[in-house]
Amino acid sequence: MSKSKLLTKVREEIRRRNYSYRTEKAYLRWIVRFVKFQGLTHPLKMEKEEIVEFLNWLANERDVAASTQNQALCAIVFLYKQVLDKPLGAFDNLQRASKPKRLPVVLSSKEARRILANMEGDARLMTELLYGSGLRQSECLRLRVKDIDFEFNQIWVRNGKGKKDRTTVLPEISKEKLKNQIERVKLLHQKDLDKGFGKVVLPKALSKKYPNMPKEFGWQYLFPSSRRSKDPRSGVTQRYHKSSSYLHKAIKTAVSKTNVIKKVSSHTFRHSFATHLLQDGYDIRTVQELLGHKNVSTTMIYTHVLKKGGRGVKSPIDN
Repeated sequence: MSKSKLLTKVREEIRRRNYSYRTEKAYLRWIVRFVKFQGLTHPLKMEKEEIVEFLNWLANERDVAASTQNQALCAIVFLYKQVLDKPLGAFDNLQRASKPKRLPVVLSSKEARRILANMEGDARLMTELLYGSGLRQSECLRLRVKDIDFEFNQIWVRNGKGKKDRTTVLPEISKEKLKNQIERVKLLHQKDLDKGFGKVVLPKALSKKYPNMPKEFGWQYLFPSSRRSKDPRSGVTQRYHKSSSYLHKAIKTAVSKTNVIKKVSSHTFRHSFATHLLQDGYDIRTVQELLGHKNVSTTMIYTHVLKKGGRGVKSPIDN
């Protein structure tokens, strides 16, 4: 199997399993990088020693993050197991990149509101949902019109981390804005339909099973992109959701207009959502479910701020 045929096969296997396009690009990039590192040797001619050598090089020479090394490992394991039908088993002498133990950056409620006050439009509404609903950035971007449940005051998070669905709280302060947003999406969708467009990407193989579903209003993205684009997989021109860079830039600009000196990202608002709920006395299991954490130990990290600074110790200078 030549290199080009190999990559084509990898692409086919990824799509058959309904992995995201982002994962597809990342896996292909790591496989190419691995093959180049080993002098363009075909993977079938290499053993675990060559794989470990590459992964150790990433950790020791390139000083990559643990998550980066793990992504490279996942890509290579996928290649051997799913494409080459050559499961690898355990890796001996693999040196794992160290994962620093960092506590999450949390905003006070005043700081969060100060940042929001310097935002407007879609970016503000999206950030309100990050803070008010505890959404991950990707979950917010992928929201569809039908995911907003006004009757039960909840937001449906479909196919979240771990391929799981969940519900989280719908903030009262965002309800009217969301209704207006849905009306704007409806007008934009109608314009697309009038021009012969109006399709969106559907999860899994729904578009094949229900050919008209990609044009249904409920499936339209809640925060659509300002322009239509051609899907790199199907070749169909459709309207995708806004990009992560759009939200990142908006938050960065808003923070620069305040006196907040903390390192703030979109995930900071999710951290703040969890911490503030715990401060308000909500059960940690409830917070775990709203966040979509698999283990409560992940949610426990937010209890670090509940004891106040320095583990609740009172400084002797204050006596």
